[in-house]
Amino acid sequence: MLKHLYASLNTKLTFNVSSDWIPPFQWENFQLHSCNITNGFPQWLRNQRKLWMLVLSNARMSGPLPGWLRKMPIIPHLDLSHNQLSGPLKNLPNVATYGRYRFGPSLFLENNFFSESIPSSLCRRRDLVYLDLSKNRLTGKIPTCFVDLQQLYTLILSSNWLSGVVPSSVALNSLHQLKLNDNNFVGELPRELANLLYLSILDLGDNRLSGNIPEWVAENLANLVVLRLHKNNFTGRIPQSLRKASHLRILDVADNNLKGTIPPCLGELDAMGNDHDYGYFPGSFLDDDENVEQVMKGVSLEYTTTWDLVYNMDLSSNKTALIKLVGLNLSNNHLSRYIPDSIGNMTELESLDLSGNELNGMIPPSMANLTFLSRLKLSHNNLYGRIPTGRQLQTLTDPSIYEGNKDLCGPPLPNNCSKPGEVPTRSKKKQGASDEKTEVWLFYVDIICGFATGFWGVIGLLLFKKQWRWIPFMFAEETMDKIYVAIVVRVNKITRGREAVQVLWNQS
Repeated sequence: MLKHLYASLNTKLTFNVSSDWIPPFQWENFQLHSCNITNGFPQWLRNQRKLWMLVLSNARMSGPLPGWLRKMPIIPHLDLSHNQLSGPLKNLPNVATYGRYRFGPSLFLENNFFSESIPSSLCRRRDLVYLDLSKNRLTGKIPTCFVDLQQLYTLILSSNWLSGVVPSSVALNSLHQLKLNDNNFVGELPRELANLLYLSILDLGDNRLSGNIPEWVAENLANLVVLRLHKNNFTGRIPQSLRKASHLRILDVADNNLKGTIPPCLGELDAMGNDHDYGYFPGSFLDDDENVEQVMKGVSLEYTTTWDLVYNMDLSSNKTALIKLVGLNLSNNHLSRYIPDSIGNMTELESLDLSGNELNGMIPPSMANLTFLSRLKLSHNNLYGRIPTGRQLQTLTDPSIYEGNKDLCGPPLPNNCSKPGEVPTRSKKKQGASDEKTEVWLFYVDIICGFATGFWGVIGLLLFKKQWRWIPFMFAEETMDKIYVAIVVRVNKITRGREAVQVLWNQS
């Protein structure tokens, strides 16, 4: 009797049966991933009672989940992802542990059109290990009863319309991966997240979270491999405790309201800075299943089976000790001073974006050593001088790379550089700025000298002329006496006037 059907990845295969067809056997494992299923959600599943794995992902199914599905026996592993299914999730069947599936009970519903709120009925499935509801149209808040899902290893709710604060109910000690990115969450990070000691991926990017990035993010979450807080409203400074995140490979805190200097400790991150063989890191056995989205080379890339090879830092560190970095994005900040010449040591760089800052000085010639560099953006800074040539830089011929730096010259820009013996225009401007600073300092010196002269001119005379010291005190004493006499006379007049009025009143 047929119990197992594996027909996945046959894109030209169509499973076309009548809606009233009743299979003469009971399936246990039914997999039609990336095939074609006609006539909507398969009605012939309603009599199946032994299914422990049902995979109908990317099967071109559409419409709502049928009501009878809720009454089906438990299905340990259910994958309906990458379809066009819609409506609420209330008709989901129960999911419970089944010994044959080594990864435990799983529910994959990502990339559909499911709407409304997450049903609290999910909380009854306390043995769920994987839950992925991403890329749907779910609204409302995360149910507080999620605290009951104590076996959950991976929780992915990204790319929905969820709102409210990040509840403490998602701080499950068993979690290794938590992805709530691309929603409408607000408020500060709950302190309970510090208890997720096994967490390797934390993605809260593209929300409206606020407050400081807490120190406990790195102090407690020592196994973090991916930390993504991209495009929120975080303020304050990048925490110094990140130096303890020895497994960190991807750090993205771009598009926030952070201030201050980039902590030098980011140059000490072992997983980025050293040429070690990291054959294992926390959660590495999930590499084939997990996606990490990063902005590299100007576009948003989604790393799937190769993301464990990515060493990327978005708005993180200008320390060139991070020699294993492939992408470095420090754009649209307030970085100043010059580009260090040691940037040429980052020989693995493929993408470098320093645009939209306040960098000055000349472009270091060592950048020609970045032989893998295929995307460079230095636009909208205060760079000046000749653009270096040679090696990889000769292949980057787009003038927009350097736009917004009016004192840069040389190919690929149209303006020619001055003769080698001449002082660069920028140097002259720097000399003018230096003269202006000197004038400002002289102005303050004049004020200080004037104040000192006037102050000590008066105090000095009072110190050396005893009679002059008496004069102010005598004047003050006489003035106080006159004021006292005037007040006493006035009070007496008022008192006598009141007594006279009282006598007249009594006589009348």
